[in-house]
Amino acid sequence: MGYQQYGIHPQLVERVKLKMKNPAVKDRIKKLMEGVTKADLQNKAVVQRLVKSSAVILQEKLSPAQEQQLVTFVIGQRIDPKNTLHLIKLWGMFR
Repeated sequence: MGYQQYGIHPQLVERVKLKMKNPAVKDRIKKLMEGVTKADLQNKAVVQRLVKSSAVILQEKLSPAQEQQLVTFVIGQRIDPKNTLHLIKLWGMFR
């Protein structure tokens, strides 16, 4: 799995997936991501802010190392939120 190459633990991913099944949490994350562009997801400061905000919404305590791993992962994926193929690739990675 791609995220494991960045040092992200599968247990964290499973906890987040479980929490995202809660419609209220999912809606808050969707609102946070509204209007995010490809350029935003390549900007380290913006991605770091999104990771921190998401962690608060998900009530996950992330260490500075975990935050950095997540930021590096997001930037490394070169995600374009308007590109369906990119979103399908991500979906497959976290199924």
